Amino acid sequence: MSPDPQSSGRAGAPTFVEDLFLTSVFLIKGRLPNKTKRLSNMLEDTARTFLAVHDATLVSLRSREVVRTPTVMVNVREVLLAHELLDVAGDETQRRLANNANKTSNIRAFYSGPTQFEIAGRIEPGDYESRPGGRKWFIMQEPVLRGLDLADPELALLGRLDYAILRRDQMAYVYDFG
Repeated sequence: MSPDPQSSGRAGAPTFVEDLFLTSVFLIKGRLPNKTKRLSNMLEDTARTFLAVHDATLVSLRSREVVRTPTVMVNVREVLLAHELLDVAGDETQRRLANNANKTSNIRAFYSGPTQFEIAGRIEPGDYESRPGGRKWFIMQEPVLRGLDLADPELALLGRLDYAILRRDQMAYVYDFG
């Protein structure tokens, strides 16, 4: 594979996708190398400014242009939503949510940026609020995204997530149906 990014439209060989990252501009599909812990913990604990996403596919949320590249460096502060496609059942937060299904809140969260969209789903009560300990991320079960063209084959995966890791300080508005 060439070191230069390849814009390949909608055709091309399938790549193995382990991780998803949604920013206000791109959906990024690929894999984080040498992961030793859950994606939610890795995002929370990283001291790095950038995540190296290998075998990356970037999909523009505006133009739907697709760019494939061996590696892209993603600024962690730009990530709005993340999802780990492999080993979903191992996440401790998901296990807690499943065991406390009657102790969850339904919310709708809105993002206002270059591409505006909303996400709705179940969370632990008040998870969108900052708490002592400074955690930046929380888990939403059964997320439903609106405002993005999920009929597009490159974005369709966002409509089939069973959970999402959300960055709380990137949300502009929250409706809590508690």
